[in-house]
Amino acid sequence: MTVLTGPRRDARSGTADALVILLHGYGADGNDLIGLADPLAPHLPNVTFLSPNAPERNAVNPMGYQWFPIPWMDGSSEVEMGQSFARSVDLLNTYLDEVAEQEGIPASRTVLVGFSQGTMMSLHVGPRRAEQLAGIVGFSGRLLESDALDEVRTKPPVQLVHGDADEVVPFDSMRLAAQALEAADFDVQTHVSPGVAHGIGPDGLTVALQRIMTWLS
Repeated sequence: MTVLTGPRRDARSGTADALVILLHGYGADGNDLIGLADPLAPHLPNVTFLSPNAPERNAVNPMGYQWFPIPWMDGSSEVEMGQSFARSVDLLNTYLDEVAEQEGIPASRTVLVGFSQGTMMSLHVGPRRAEQLAGIVGFSGRLLESDALDEVRTKPPVQLVHGDADEVVPFDSMRLAAQALEAADFDVQTHVSPGVAHGIGPDGLTVALQRIMTWLS
């Protein structure tokens, strides 16, 4: 039994040799992103898709979950946010360890795909793992200000995607994240989704698919 649970889609071919782990945003749940498997799976037939629920119920949307609270949205304190973030980092790391063992698939064949707060988690946790992931895709997120990139242990390739009409996470967050990651010698590519608000547009999903296919080829 894993510490985090959520929906999954088994490999279309019946035999998985890679994992795509989808990390949802603030106030959502695993079901919010597992649907991405529908357009992706025909092109990635040997990939199992996992979409775990974050560990905490969301204060704004009690039906959803959060990786950590956001003070200016839910009235939590900076201390509470930091404590929740640290707990979620530990739980996500444990989850990734357990999934690798249970599925029998190494980090080199595992991709993290995050949306919004899930992107923040992916960009923080992924590079701090001992074994390098195949890659990280980050939609509509940002690199947390508290991140010290000199702490990273591995440098998986990163694809960032952001809509230029995002009303939740500032569009410029993608540029700032890319600059910081590039300065730390990460292989980073960015894609602007014209007219897309806080969501995933078809163009961004196509770019992500192309990158994932390259990483897992």
